[in-house]
This record gives sequence, structure tokens and C-alpha cells, in this order.
Amino acid sequence: MLVRNVLLRLAANASMERFVRSSRIAARARDRFITGEEIESVIEPVRALNGAKIRATIDHLGESVASKEVVDATVDIYIRLLEIIKNEHLDSNVSIKLTAFGMDIDEDLCYRNVAKLLDHAGPDQFVRIDMESSAYTDATLELFYRLWNEGKYRNTGVVIQAYLYRSAKDIEDLINLGARVRLCKGAYKEPSDIAFPEKKEVDANYVALMKRLLESGNYPAIATHDPNMIEAARTYCKDHSINEDRFEFQLLYGIRRDLQLALAAEGFNVRIYMPFGQHWYPYYMRRLAERPANIWFVLSNVFK
Repeated sequence: MLVRNVLLRLAANASMERFVRSSRIAARARDRFITGEEIESVIEPVRALNGAKIRATIDHLGESVASKEVVDATVDIYIRLLEIIKNEHLDSNVSIKLTAFGMDIDEDLCYRNVAKLLDHAGPDQFVRIDMESSAYTDATLELFYRLWNEGKYRNTGVVIQAYLYRSAKDIEDLINLGARVRLCKGAYKEPSDIAFPEKKEVDANYVALMKRLLESGNYPAIATHDPNMIEAARTYCKDHSINEDRFEFQLLYGIRRDLQLALAAEGFNVRIYMPFGQHWYPYYMRRLAERPANIWFVLSNVFK
């Protein structure tokens, strides 16, 4: 837990970012977790996954954007990305962060940008709204509900984090709407008055929320690399006759490739989160914080 907290603090440290960006060792590890810095870098990795009967969700890295010009450029990148997915016949959707679409500048601006992307996507392409730190939970869900209640924006879904106390209620609200939910544990450092402080508590809440979604959700995404969570999902589905086509497992690019292939070979729907972009440092640090194995991967590169 101490190592995780330190790494999460470093994710917002500008001096550490400059150091990591200049490190050849870090660059090698970055290439494991990120397809590349340019949009074209996602095409072949997604095509390779599709060849293994695995789907993708592509994310352009970047968050906490305070410049309207950068926000406009981000929206243009996503519109281009949707066109690439369509033209290249890739089995993929996209994931977005609202702070990259203008949330920190103006909520109405953010809403207009997301609506513009959803209009471009149309009914055949799906856009997932990622969840960021708890400072944005209310605003993210409010914007999602605003889009949903428009009636025409049903080509979108949202993410719920199991480490927040509030998530059980949020899950029930979203189930009642029929909205698509990705369930993850949560990757940000949060205070104990709003989030479970212990891993075992987060795990228990994750399993409880996962069961509700498997039972009553609309094609939920079970986002985890934890073998205990995956086995809990398998067991629950078997015991309650829940067919594999009613949900999907989601995993991160570059982590547990053996597990990705094994789940697909078992007949489960599998989707891989595929990040790209120049603003990769915060994402990279959160991946290191999540699992000791990821830290070992970086350290092992020192000797290669």
C-alpha cells in the first residue's frame, strides 16, 4: 500500500515526469503499456487482437486539460479515430476522459464536445466515458445522465469504481436506466472518508457490484486482472446460468497477455484497453501503482 501511495503521488509530480520521460529504461516499459504516441500506432496492435478474436477500446491519453485549443484538438483526434476504426474495419470502440473534453474549462463546453463525438459515432459506434478521480464523479455522472436523457445518446456508457462507498447506489441507478457500465476497482488515491481504505474491502465490494451487474446489468464490462475476481465471475455465471455473451472481461494492453488469450479461448468476450498519445506519464505511473508485477517489469529492464 505504501509503494502504491508513493507512485500515485509521483503521477502528479512534474520533476519525476521529466526524469521518467528522459529515461530509456522507462521508455521500454512505456512501450509495454502504451501502443505509441501517434494515432497510427494503434492500428496494427488492434488488428492483431482482432485476429485472436479479442476486441479493443482505444483511449487517447490526456487529462486535466485547461486549454480550449488542446480540447478542440482532442475532439478532432477522436473523430479521426472513429473514422480509422470504421475505414480499417477494426473491432473497437473508444474511451474518453471528460477533463480532456473541457470539463475543467466549462461543463457545457464539455457536454457539447461529447455530444459532437457521439453524433459522429452514430448508432454503430460506442463511446465509453471513463471515470477519473472522485473530484469528478458527480460531474461525470451528471453529464452522462444529461446525455442519456436526451434520448438519442444511447451509444455511450460509463465507468464505476468499486473503491468508492457510493458505487453501490450508482450501480443500481445505472442498472435501472439500462446503461452499460464498466466496473473497475479504481486507480486514484482517495481519502478514507469516501473510499474503502483496505484492499480486501475493495475486493469484497467489487465482487458484490460485479454480481449485481452480471445478474441485472446491460452487457457489463468486468475490468480486472485479479484472478480472484475473474474466478468469482466465472463461478457466479456458472451457478446462475449466465451466458458468456451477456458480458465481457476488459483488461489493459500489455498486462497479462496470457490471461487475455486464455479467456478468449474459453469463449468469453474480451476487450483490451489500448492507450496511445504523448501525455502518457500519469497513466504509466498508475499502472505501476496497481500491481507489484508491473514494477518488477520496469526494474528487470535495467539488466537487459
